Amino acid sequence: MKLAEALAERAEATRRVEQLRARIVDNARHQEGEKPAEDAAGLLAEAGEVLEDLESLIRRINRTNATVRTGPESTLTDALARRDVLRLRHSVVTAAADAAAGKGERGYGRQLRSELLMLSALPVAELRGQADMLAREIREVDVLIQRTNWEVDLLD
Repeated sequence: MKLAEALAERAEATRRVEQLRARIVDNARHQEGEKPAEDAAGLLAEAGEVLEDLESLIRRINRTNATVRTGPESTLTDALARRDVLRLRHSVVTAAADAAAGKGERGYGRQLRSELLMLSALPVAELRGQADMLAREIREVDVLIQRTNWEVDLLD
C-alpha cells in the first residue's frame, strides 16, 4: 500500500470514529419503556475496533514518515514540519500586512483634518512580497510531500 493510500484510510477511519461517537452519544440514554434506536454498547465496541486499527495505521504512517528521505539530509517528517511552519509564518506575515494596510478597520479613515491620521508601522508591500514567496515555498514543499506520498510504500 502506498503512503498516500494509508493517509486516505486514516482520514476515513477518523471520520468513522467521529460518526460512531455521535451515534453512541445519541443512544447512550433512552426513556424508560422505550428502546434506543441503536445498541450503544455494540457501537462502543465497534468504535474500539476502529480505534485499534487507526492506532496501528498511524504508527505505520509515522514510522514511514520518519524513515523516508526527501533529500540528502531530510526525511518526510522534516518536510511536514517545514510545511507546517511555513504555513504559520505565511499566516503571521499576511495578518501583519493586512493590519498595517488597515484591512478590517471600521469607518472610512479620516473625515476631518482634526482627526488623527493612522500610519502603517510596517512596510505593507514588502510583507506582501514575503507572503508571496512563502506561498510559493509552501506549494513546492507540498508538491514534494504529495509526490513522496504516492511513490513510497507504507512500512510495516
